[in-house]
Amino acid sequence: MNILKFLTAGSVDDGKSTLIGRLLYDSEAILVDQLEALQRSNRKNDDGTIDLAILTDGLKAEREQGITIDVAYKYFQTQKRKFIIADTPGHIQYTRNMVTGASNSNLAIILIDARKGVIEQTIRHSFLVALLGLPQVVVAVNKMDMVDFSQEVFDKIVEDYKILAGKVGLKNITYIPVSALKGDNIVHPSVRMPWYKGDSLLAHLETVEIPVDTQSDHARFPVQWVVRPQTEELHDYRGYAGRVSSGSFRVNDKVTVLPSGFSSTISKIELLDKEPEAALAGMSVTLHLKDEIDISRGDILVSSANQPHTSQRIEADLCWMDTKALDTTHTYLVQHNSKVTRCKIQEVLYKVNINTLEKAYGADITMNDIGRIIIKTAEPLAFDPYQTNKANGGAIIIDSRTNVTVGALMLRSSTSD
Repeated sequence: MNILKFLTAGSVDDGKSTLIGRLLYDSEAILVDQLEALQRSNRKNDDGTIDLAILTDGLKAEREQGITIDVAYKYFQTQKRKFIIADTPGHIQYTRNMVTGASNSNLAIILIDARKGVIEQTIRHSFLVALLGLPQVVVAVNKMDMVDFSQEVFDKIVEDYKILAGKVGLKNITYIPVSALKGDNIVHPSVRMPWYKGDSLLAHLETVEIPVDTQSDHARFPVQWVVRPQTEELHDYRGYAGRVSSGSFRVNDKVTVLPSGFSSTISKIELLDKEPEAALAGMSVTLHLKDEIDISRGDILVSSANQPHTSQRIEADLCWMDTKALDTTHTYLVQHNSKVTRCKIQEVLYKVNINTLEKAYGADITMNDIGRIIIKTAEPLAFDPYQTNKANGGAIIIDSRTNVTVGALMLRSSTSD
């Protein structure tokens, strides 16, 4: 049973938490003690029904203000699939939280209030989803009960959103009219919108395809640990432990070690006490090579037939997460997979106004800003463009003074001085 990780994004009061609560409630994915706590709660909707948003409002500040601040994760499953839900904040000051929630997701649900249509926040959330390369998008037009379940209203929003999707580069979009409050088209098909012939939200989530890159030529294996027991029994044992981040490796595949550039052939794959013929994306294994090569933690084994970029000067998209502004004079640390090296932000190319998509040149990068930068690293990074291989195209920036993660990088391309 595979797992679908998805996030919900929308403006304040669009009904994100209510939608997730409805999804959990109607699919009977709530534990008995949660159900009892829900029934004891004093929070009610205007019509006297239980406020299902309680199920995701985990922080006290959220409960008091009725908004989502942190990324609230919920887990549930049906007979067809397991799900991990990231309920992300709608406010612009919590952009970094949305980036965190989106970074590991396969799908985004973007909520639009049927009464308001496509607004500034819709542009911001769609831009971030496109920037983070989510392969599937659901546009849930919520609060259809507030517009008399009008097909005309729904069709107009779909038409407007398609224009936006073209601007930010979103593909694979499914449009579903819903009412999270009333339960229409969340788990069960709506009888009040007979004009809609598609699946309910849950039915779509259960059947949507999750792309998995298992092609051997996309194989990437960051080395976490060099295994050398040096015991009498295992005197000559040398293995390289880690997790296959993308693609697949097979015995006798030709691989190249980066950044050194040395090549060899896989002689054996170990998985606990087994020796499989192949290691697929997501599997934690130990690889053995036919040749003795100097390999350290932070190096990466890749398919010799399709190698990533190797560079010390890289163009990247940046989401800044720190309360202190980005300082181009400071030396930071960059972590890419298991490799950590010093770096400097050599140049800020521009900052994006994520409400209008306009570029601001010469602007400072402060908390929750998205920008395009040039980063210079002390040691080469072996990376793929984020849009083609997220697993090997993402990195984080760490403040060397505090050891706090201050930025998320989506690496794009090598660039010359």
